[in-house]
Formats: sequence, structure tokens, C-alpha cells
Amino acid sequence: MTNDSHSVQIIILNGAPRSGKSSIARAVQEHFEGPWINLGVDSYNAMTPKRYLPGIGLRPGGERPDLEELVPFFYAALYESIAIHASLGLNVVADLGHHDSYSQPLGILSDCARRLEDFPVLFVGVRCPIETIMQRRDIVQEGRETLYLSATEEVPIPEPVQRWQDEVHRPGIYDMEVDTSVLTPLECAEAIRHQLDLGIPEPSAFERIAGAR
Repeated sequence: MTNDSHSVQIIILNGAPRSGKSSIARAVQEHFEGPWINLGVDSYNAMTPKRYLPGIGLRPGGERPDLEELVPFFYAALYESIAIHASLGLNVVADLGHHDSYSQPLGILSDCARRLEDFPVLFVGVRCPIETIMQRRDIVQEGRETLYLSATEEVPIPEPVQRWQDEVHRPGIYDMEVDTSVLTPLECAEAIRHQLDLGIPEPSAFERIAGAR
């Protein structure tokens, strides 16, 4: 493999749970040329001790201040791992849910962006209307039966779900966005491929975010 930082590609997919990030990541792995390593929230949390979960998947609202001091280190380690994979010539796709709605701002996204300053990064906002997300949360996934809050007649949209929708796209600086309510995962992946062929905009979203102190 090459260690030329500009011959590899890194895609960061950012969106709320059930917005379709993981499906897009799988489509990238299955249809893009060369090896694409998925270093997203699910794979990272699979390595995280259960007592520290949800780890980097900690949802907005400052509900677990006892975990917050660890979250920046988890993210830093994940992004350093992305950098190492890329330095070895491996393409990376990471499906994540960045936000800064903790009990106090942690500035994680800008720190992560600076850790990839030597690499080309396409930062993709994965949008999905909350009504579609709620429909997807009602679909039982094996191993995730208790993971997602469902709607009830009294509470059609649980507050934690609304918080994700409100916070995950702040500040909303992206190189491109896709809407999974109108595009299939493969169509989203093809749109991403098209943007990669055109080239990452300059300055890139991560360059702008890294410069925002």
C-alpha cells in the first residue's frame, strides 16, 4: 500500500441515529473500488467496555456527565486511528453522530478535524426528516431491540430523538449533504462518488471547522 496521504480518501458521514449512515457506509464498502475500512460509531463502540457505553454515541442533552470526560479521548483515539489507516493507504468511511450538546461544550468536532489536517476528507451531512426516522425506529433490528425509543400516542416524538435532530447538524458545515428519505443508500453512495470525482471543495468543510477555534 502507498503512504501518499493524497492518494487515499476519507469520508465522514454525520447524522442522527437511524438516518441511514450505516447503510451508506456499507454501500461504499460494497461498490467503491479498493478496500474501504468502516471506523464508525458501531465498530468503535463494539470495542468500548460496556460500562462506558454509549461512548462516542452519547446523545445530546448532557445526560451522562460521568462519561463526558472520556468522550473527547474516545473521539481523539478514533480519529488518530483513521489517520493511521489513511497513512497506510487505506480508504476510510466513518458513520458518526457529532454534536456538542453535552453538559458543557467540548469542541470535539474541531479537534477531530485538526487530527486529519494532512488528509483529504469529504464531510457529508446525512439528512433525514424526523418522521422517517421515527418510522425506522419502529422497525426491530436484531440485537438492537431496546436501543431505540419508539413513538407512542402520548409522545409521538420522544425528546431525546428531537434533540438529536436539533443538535447533530450544528454548525452544519459540510462538503455535501444527502437526504436518505428520497435517495437509497446506493444512490447516496453514488452521489458521494460523484463529488469525490469532482474533488473536495476548497477550503474543505474540515479545514473550515479546524480553523474555528
